[in-house]
Amino acid sequence: MIKKRNIQPKSVAREWIESFIIAFILALFIRTFIIQAFKIPTGSMRMTLIEGDRILVNKLRYGAKVPFSKHRLPGFGEPKPGDVVVFIYPEDKKRDFIKRLIAVGGDIVEIKDGKIYVNGKPIEILPIKNIYYYNRGDFGQTNKAIQVPKDNYFVLGDNSASSKDSRYWGFVPKDFVIGRAELIYWPRTRVRFIK
Repeated sequence: MIKKRNIQPKSVAREWIESFIIAFILALFIRTFIIQAFKIPTGSMRMTLIEGDRILVNKLRYGAKVPFSKHRLPGFGEPKPGDVVVFIYPEDKKRDFIKRLIAVGGDIVEIKDGKIYVNGKPIEILPIKNIYYYNRGDFGQTNKAIQVPKDNYFVLGDNSASSKDSRYWGFVPKDFVIGRAELIYWPRTRVRFIK
């Protein structure tokens, strides 16, 4: 004769706690390695992004950073000119910034007559080619070409008149890149993919 095991049903409280812990771990994993939400605080990326926009940033595209280490997971590609990227602000590592990537390591950048020139040629990528860029800051002076160091990026805000960007503080190290901005998900009237 087979003896029946006495299985005690889980208490409702224990089931709720287990569900909460699993949901918390899953949310933490998604936020750390896959996608993260951010809120736009300033108008430096107008009209692409405006104050109050809530966006989703894809960490998989460039490879998410492994917490508490200097390593990254493999990504699906490298940041390229025209991408809107979120990164750790080089002058205050507790803050995150969002700007448009203009040039990568090895490129020579110059702002001339409101246009961006990379390696001597004007950028033809939309919306970069339609934005007037002002000569400001140490890295954006008139008649001054700047070479982007290896494993660094040159980034600018789409609202050039009101953006503190690479013209002022220089370059974004590759390790500081968090991910690519993909989607405005709130407010409802502004839901769209970011270009």
